[in-house]
Amino acid sequence: MQAAHAVDGPRSPVSGPRSLLHLYYGGTFDPIHLGHLSIACAARDELGAVVHLVPAADPPHRPAPGATATQRARMLELALADHSGLVLDGRELRRATQSGAPSYTVDSLRELRAELGPTTPVAWLLGADAFVGLSGWHQWEALFELAHFVIAARPGTPLDLTAAPQLAAAVQDRWAASASEMVASPAGRLWRLHQPLRGESASAVRSRIATDGAWQALVSPAVAAFIAQEGLYGSVRPAS
Repeated sequence: MQAAHAVDGPRSPVSGPRSLLHLYYGGTFDPIHLGHLSIACAARDELGAVVHLVPAADPPHRPAPGATATQRARMLELALADHSGLVLDGRELRRATQSGAPSYTVDSLRELRAELGPTTPVAWLLGADAFVGLSGWHQWEALFELAHFVIAARPGTPLDLTAAPQLAAAVQDRWAASASEMVASPAGRLWRLHQPLRGESASAVRSRIATDGAWQALVSPAVAAFIAQEGLYGSVRPAS
C-alpha cells in the first residue's frame, strides 16, 4: 500500500544488541493515524526494536475517547497489518475489563517488570507533548525506576520543559549520550528520536471528520474504511 510505504521507509533488520530493548508505545490512538505510525516506525528503525503499541482503556490524563476501546483496538490491528516490527499489546484493555480500574502507565510498567524481570531494558515511547505533562501522571516519579523514555517531537510540538520545572529537574541528568545506554541498564534514561516525523494529531483527524473536511489521507486506507463503516467521529456511514 502506498500509504504504508510513506511512513515505513527503509530500515535495518530487528537484530543486534539493541534489539534487547523492549519498547512500548502507549496512547489513546483515537484514531490511529499516519503520525502515530511515523513515530512507531522511526523508533523501530532507530532503536532496532519491535514496538508494542499499547492502547489505553480509560485514559486518566485525557477526556473519554470518541471510539470504544474495542473499536480503537480494531483500528490498530488494521493499521499495523502492513508494518513489520509493530505489534498490538492489549494489556491495558484486558486489565480494565478485569478490574474496571483506570488505566495508568505505572501499572502497565509494573506488570511488564513482573513479566520481564528487574534487569531487562524496557522503554516507554511517547510524544513530546505528552512527556511535558509527565509530572501530572499517576505516581510519575516511580516511572523512571521502571523504564527508559523515548521521546518523539512532532513538527510544532518542541520538547520545551520551561513550563515544567519539576520535571526538568527530575530528568536533567537522565539524557543518554547513545541509544546503547538504554540496553546497558533496565530503566531511567531518556532518548529523543532523531528521525523526522509527521505532524498529524488525533484531535485534528477527529475535527476534520466532524466538519466534513478531507481526512482520509491522514489514516491508512483500512482505518479510513472502518471509520466510515462504523460512523465514528461524526462520519457518514456508507449507504447499505
